[in-house]
Amino acid sequence: MLIWIVLAVVLLPLVALALAVRPVLTRLPQLRRAAVALQRRASEAESLRETAEALQQRAEGIQHQLDTTQRRLELIKAKRG
Repeated sequence: MLIWIVLAVVLLPLVALALAVRPVLTRLPQLRRAAVALQRRASEAESLRETAEALQQRAEGIQHQLDTTQRRLELIKAKRG
């Protein structure tokens, strides 16, 4: 009788664990594909961030040129005026 109680105490949690783990194991390929897709999107986002930073620097350079040109134009108008 004691052996049945011990077997029940040991085997029932193992069966419950197996039943709980089974859905996760069946979804592992989908989870792996999702992880790969997320990594790909993360690298694309990093690339876009770098491009955005380069564009920001270029815009700042153009803004600086525009400010310089505006000051020169004001000087020219002041000399003529």
